[in-house]
Amino acid sequence: MKMKLFRTDLLQAGPPSDISVPHKENMMCLNESVLDPYQAIDEAFHQTMQDVRLNRYFSHVTSELKRLLVEYVGHGATKDNLLWGNGADDMLFACFLAARENDAAFAVSLAPSYFDYSTYSRAAGLGMKFIDYLSDFDFDEKEYLKVLNSPDCRLGVLCNPNNPTGHLLSAEKVLHILENTDKPVLIDETYFEFSGKTFVDRVSDFSHLIIVRSFSKSFSAAGLRFGYIVSQSQNIEEIRKTQTIFNTSIMVQAFVMTMLLNKEVFLRHTAAVVALKHKLYEEMTQIEAIKTLPSATNFLTFSAGERSSALFEHLKQHEIAIRDVGAHPLLTKHLRVSVGSPEQNRLFVDTVRRFFA
Repeated sequence: MKMKLFRTDLLQAGPPSDISVPHKENMMCLNESVLDPYQAIDEAFHQTMQDVRLNRYFSHVTSELKRLLVEYVGHGATKDNLLWGNGADDMLFACFLAARENDAAFAVSLAPSYFDYSTYSRAAGLGMKFIDYLSDFDFDEKEYLKVLNSPDCRLGVLCNPNNPTGHLLSAEKVLHILENTDKPVLIDETYFEFSGKTFVDRVSDFSHLIIVRSFSKSFSAAGLRFGYIVSQSQNIEEIRKTQTIFNTSIMVQAFVMTMLLNKEVFLRHTAAVVALKHKLYEEMTQIEAIKTLPSATNFLTFSAGERSSALFEHLKQHEIAIRDVGAHPLLTKHLRVSVGSPEQNRLFVDTVRRFFA
């Protein structure tokens, strides 16, 4: 009998799928920023690198980055409350690895939500169960708690603001969940800079609260791959055990450090994106043929009903890539557009209007 070389659940699972989006001149499909962070701070980064030795494992950059990140997070956080890695995805994977107890263990989340919760939980050997949002994208916190507090559930996951719907969760319901479980609750705040809403100020109150954030969105650094966790120190110690020793390159740390030293550049850009989002939303709501969901993020999700698929293809033909997010029944025939530059937003709206004209 041939010996199994790897985990049985991996043999039964398919490989991680590539992100399936069109590659067009106007990439308005992955919630990326139009600001190139290197171009924004190239001189400052060049200066930073004069004192960085990439031939060494250790660098003064690490302690300085911790200090600056603590300052940015605020709310009484210390360096012992922080852990960083290769993007928010890496942080999710680390949490899933740390939470997995045995083959029966699973996490619970709401749906529709971030596409790759299933991908990373499966890779970690942790099951994932989903509770559907209600038709108005509210959720039943009692049902969520019932699943979360079941014996084999090891972790609750909440995305706030939620991707791909863009809405904020009820703060009262999130607090109700935190107050009525002792299981770890992970709040994915990848888009929090756009909403201005965070639960970081409650980390000191709840020993089981874990916040995950990213530099991919508001800090415009999707390709840099830097994300971090904020939680109580005992949780950071345990999750850290799932990581390799030198898990983030010194060059990435140096770039993030430089970004934080120049954070006003990115915070101003975030404010501009929020303003552009509001303007884009207003223009889209004036197009009678589509229905657009309100959003606390840097994207808008909308539907053209039976014509959504044709609109998607029409935009592709005009070098505009958006994303089809209609896999879940609650978002059937829904598309998602990232907020772009003023020129891209105008091109998108004009192209949609021409399609319906």
